[in-house]
Amino acid sequence: MPFSYVPNYYDFPREFRGYGENPPNFKWPGNPKIVINFVVNYEEGAENTIENGDPASEQYIWELPYVPHVGKRSYDCESDFEYGSRAGVWRLLRLFKKHNYKFTTFAVGKAFELLPDVPKAIKRDGHEIASHCYRWWDFSKLSPEEEKKVIKQNMESLKATTGEYPKGWYYARCSQHSRRLVYDVHQELNAPLLWIADAYADDLPYWTPVPRTKDAILMIPYSYDCNDARFHMPTGWSSTDDFYNHLQYAFDTLYEEGCEGTPKMMTVALHTRVVGKPGRFQALVKFMDYIAKKDGVWVATREEIADHFKKVNPWEEPAQALAYGPDKP
Repeated sequence: MPFSYVPNYYDFPREFRGYGENPPNFKWPGNPKIVINFVVNYEEGAENTIENGDPASEQYIWELPYVPHVGKRSYDCESDFEYGSRAGVWRLLRLFKKHNYKFTTFAVGKAFELLPDVPKAIKRDGHEIASHCYRWWDFSKLSPEEEKKVIKQNMESLKATTGEYPKGWYYARCSQHSRRLVYDVHQELNAPLLWIADAYADDLPYWTPVPRTKDAILMIPYSYDCNDARFHMPTGWSSTDDFYNHLQYAFDTLYEEGCEGTPKMMTVALHTRVVGKPGRFQALVKFMDYIAKKDGVWVATREEIADHFKKVNPWEEPAQALAYGPDKP
């Protein structure tokens, strides 16, 4: 017997058509061929450790992903994460300052609390700060009520360390409730929600209707393929050149399509403890030098992308709300 699933309050329907053969006819500011968004993930100290009350050490995106230490500290794992805060983030900040490029920070609230020097420097240099939730966790095991508390916790945490609520969100290991809960919390706090990045379905931003409302969320897709995290995945990069080549090939494809008149967006995903390491860092240096020589490249934050996209492709309120799932949890 096939499994029968009934949509609940938190569900959004899937949408396969997208822009299809007719992408939106608009231009990025200044009419560039492509917009590139660099994302710097800052998670250091918010990973799984028994010091944070977790049952075991972290197992994802570090140099030696052993079986997690259960009930014990893992000094090698902790130290690898600390490289991102002690050295990697500062190396990245210097490089972005050299090129005068602005990035979007996916900031974990707990990590910002542990080293306020980092959000201070990121704000000083004019980079965007978005939410990566309060802990670097898998949220799929939390109840909606528990998860909502964590979302509110990070809203208040980032406001305390940066001076304002985050306007954009990216979870990564989200639950089926996350998208609606983020929307609801922003509504309750009367805080602007410009975009959500837990989407991988397009080369352009797109609107996703919020069921049982006439509102919508702007999804600005993220990237798992143009992502330095693949250095620590079995199907990922075996060398620094692999990472650079993939970035260049992705850029060349999108740039060529942009030259043909179709606007495109590219995300380059970075982690301070991964590409911040000296050997991998040169791939990013080389890629920045490569795009700097190209005409018609706009390097922008997600907030800048969202602001422009909403002006040229505003959400058109439907006559009727999307009937999907119940009205209440």
